Amino acid sequence: MTLPKQKQPNSEMCFVCGRSNPIGLRMQFFAGADGCVYAGYTPRAEHQGFPGVMHGGLVTAMLDELIGRAAIPDNVWCMTAKLEVRFRKPVPIGVPLKLKGEITKKTKRLLEGRGEIRLEDGTLAAEAYATYIPIPPSQLVQYQDALAGWRVDE
Repeated sequence: MTLPKQKQPNSEMCFVCGRSNPIGLRMQFFAGADGCVYAGYTPRAEHQGFPGVMHGGLVTAMLDELIGRAAIPDNVWCMTAKLEVRFRKPVPIGVPLKLKGEITKKTKRLLEGRGEIRLEDGTLAAEAYATYIPIPPSQLVQYQDALAGWRVDE
């Protein structure tokens, strides 16, 4: 999979994208011209639940981050209100994954989105549908220190 060139910023300590989190996934995300967000990732041995299979909680965390990031181009900061994941196939350890997320509906009060994880051959392994609530600007003040470390590393 060829990823788009427009890399999204990462935080310091987020479990999924934090560049300084020693136990995190350290994923990188890319904005596509189509409004979707893309990522590639290869799960490691420490990410397994059953032997050889990625833990479902980590699959869920990846999908949550992926869909929420689709709001970044509109400068909307949001938190998850509801997330429903459908596991279609086991997500194997050591095999490159292809991820895609998008916002499917946006109103003043809610964002809805969809994300997917595909195996190397294009098979759908997991998909999620989520609802997010935008964080009010007054509440974003509480996060200013954390957001100061939000940047794109080349």
